[in-house]
Amino acid sequence: EVQVVESGGGLVQAGGSLRLSCACSGGTFSVYHMGWFRRAPGKERDLVAAITWTDGKPYYVDSVKGRFTISRDNDKNTVYLQMNSLKPEDTAVYYCNAVLWPFSATSKGTFGSWGQGTQVTVST
Repeated sequence: EVQVVESGGGLVQAGGSLRLSCACSGGTFSVYHMGWFRRAPGKERDLVAAITWTDGKPYYVDSVKGRFTISRDNDKNTVYLQMNSLKPEDTAVYYCNAVLWPFSATSKGTFGSWGQGTQVTVST
């Protein structure tokens, strides 16, 4: 079973940047499409970005387009999320998980379990 460990979160001011990392182990990482999800207080956990395993094609929900960049390093079994121009509404716990194609805002994680996530807090 693939396990993931997210890291890189923190407290930043609005307009700042963070880079999240998701390290995967226990499986063949390179065959999975991967996604970053987030759960804001009182809300559902939603997909914000995803990337294919074949050609690294990215997908973003509208609210993060132009600000977030997803990437992956199959040799390191790691997926990244570069977050720029952060806004207070980006405050959430961020998780990574595998995602099925085609990607959409309602896509769900497909690994049997979730990591602990990494907290991102954006202050005004």
